[in-house]
Amino acid sequence: MPSPFYQRIAAHLGAHGCRVTRINLCAGDWLFWHGKEAISYRGSLSQWPGFMTRFMQEQGVTDLVLLGENRRYHREAVDVALAHGVRVTVNDFGYIRPDWITFERNGMSGASLFPHDPDTIRDIAAQVPDLDWAPRHVDSAYRMARGDLLHNLANLALAWMFPRYRRSDLRPNTLIYTLASGLRLLTNRLRKTRTQAEVAQLTASAQPYFLFPLQLNFDFQIVAYSPFEGIADAIHHVLRSFALHAQPDALLVLKEHPWDPALNDWERILRHEAATLGVAHRVRYLRGGHLDSLISHAQGVVTVNSTTGMRALHLGRPLQVLGQAVFNLPGLTHQQGLDIFWTAGAPPEPTLVQDFLKALAATIQIRGVFFQEPGLSEAAQEAAHRLLMDRVGRLFPATPGVVDCRRCGPPTPARSDERLPVTSRDG
Repeated sequence: MPSPFYQRIAAHLGAHGCRVTRINLCAGDWLFWHGKEAISYRGSLSQWPGFMTRFMQEQGVTDLVLLGENRRYHREAVDVALAHGVRVTVNDFGYIRPDWITFERNGMSGASLFPHDPDTIRDIAAQVPDLDWAPRHVDSAYRMARGDLLHNLANLALAWMFPRYRRSDLRPNTLIYTLASGLRLLTNRLRKTRTQAEVAQLTASAQPYFLFPLQLNFDFQIVAYSPFEGIADAIHHVLRSFALHAQPDALLVLKEHPWDPALNDWERILRHEAATLGVAHRVRYLRGGHLDSLISHAQGVVTVNSTTGMRALHLGRPLQVLGQAVFNLPGLTHQQGLDIFWTAGAPPEPTLVQDFLKALAATIQIRGVFFQEPGLSEAAQEAAHRLLMDRVGRLFPATPGVVDCRRCGPPTPARSDERLPVTSRDG
């Protein structure tokens, strides 16, 4: 993440006697963190696992901290770490939005260690106080976009610094992606009034509809934690089930992801598939709109594994999950399959929703944001605090960095069946 978040964590850890090494993989990494704690890896991708093995052994590494676990380099680093008893912490934007950060052991979503048993979740929730869900911090979309742009442009302009680096995600070429994203954001803004009118008409009408918020085609939630080849495959699957099993008066509404660069024309794909299935008059495609309003008026929400699903639970709407998600469990989401969901989807259990959110916030979420003060500083301080906690009960943050905390005692192997205890200062 092109944010000061991780360097702030390092400063807190250093103040407590820990040694921190940041491993830069590309010029974008170097741009945001270079100095005495940082080293640069300029070897090939094939040599990377061997380098990480030697580094961890020679340096006595106790903790690996990184942004997500499925990017190139990260996946290999996680495998090496777990094989050598090094604790792994991954993080990203929070499962709970808008001002939470995910901070958990070993992996996210389908790889999450968060319990899937409702009774266990209720037990955890009983140990923690009720939370104030009103947003406490506001992040900066401008700083996030600027950081992402600078990171990617640095990789183009300074590619000679890391000649053997291979891009770690599946996004399109930087120049194409940047120009396409900018154009889509501009045209979406120009048609904002039209979109708002479409949403108002939809939510005010008596016609029932189901909401299917789209995700990014290259998002690791789709690539790593879904059964689909991509968004087109997901659209086909959902639309076919809708055409065959939904009530004939129901609509299917697809909402475009706000950061989609529109390199794929999902609306054209939707309308072509709908015409083929004979339901062209029963589909709508939105390029924006107030999400809470759309969810609140929907008969139900279908998602692969978007955090929009968390919002649907918060608003008490029936939810069908098609991929792997930490919130896909009995009592929260429909468990009998998509074909039945259209006519038999039931709202989540309100008490379980509250217990789930409390337990999630108390274990694998940090209150704060990546780019804007004061949420940035508060989140970094809490992340460092958790890294310094008792080794049996601590959680962790994320970036291509390595934490060596000599004062925390010897590392213990992470087990795939290990579940996280309650460890929260947030209240």
